Amino acid sequence: MYDSIEQRACDLAAYIIENRTTIRDAAKHFGVSKSTVHKDLSERLPPVNRALYALVKEVLDQNRQERHIRGGLATQKKYRQLRAQGG
Repeated sequence: MYDSIEQRACDLAAYIIENRTTIRDAAKHFGVSKSTVHKDLSERLPPVNRALYALVKEVLDQNRQERHIRGGLATQKKYRQLRAQGG
């Protein structure tokens, strides 16, 4: 458990930047909800560390631009598995 919400926000941002990961993956890793991660990064982080916020925002913006591709690939994989099973 974190003593400081601001420290958690900084740690979440650092994790996302270092691993180029999504909010969902960061939430799983830290054991918090996606809503908590989003709130920490969008509301709590900017007043604490503006530079870190700018870096994490770049990663999140890139994820936002790519999410339709990831969703399409997941659907494609699902239906290929169904076909392979004879479904």
